[in-house]
Amino acid sequence: MEQQVFGGEHQSGRIARPVWTAMKRGILGRCPKCGEGKLFRGFTKTVETCSVCGEEIHHHRADDLPAYLVIVIVGHIVLGAFMGVEATSTLSTWQHIAIWVPLTILLSIALLQPVKGAVIGLQWAFYMHGFGGEKDGTESHHGA
Repeated sequence: MEQQVFGGEHQSGRIARPVWTAMKRGILGRCPKCGEGKLFRGFTKTVETCSVCGEEIHHHRADDLPAYLVIVIVGHIVLGAFMGVEATSTLSTWQHIAIWVPLTILLSIALLQPVKGAVIGLQWAFYMHGFGGEKDGTESHHGA
């Protein structure tokens, strides 16, 4: 269900939050609200609240979406590059393995945190999963 923005407000009456700005802040590992506080306290572990503006982050529901997106992104990059190299060279199977396996692993690790940050920024911008101040109904799921 798409919410359209008219005059800076969602049809729900809430003030529109800047989607691309929030996602960019998340990609950079910053709070989607203020852009100053850190979003992560570990590699993919988010902070409970922003240390600068106090925005609660703990209730986000990024779940497996960042990993799926990273698989799609890395798959397209590696497969395209592999096909280009295969069409223009005569590398052995072992040379291909030596190139593409480490590249796949490194790209996956490098993209996981920025993609998760972007997903959290998107959720914040659209008031999803507790970012609008209401209970999401999934709060009990976090205790398990």
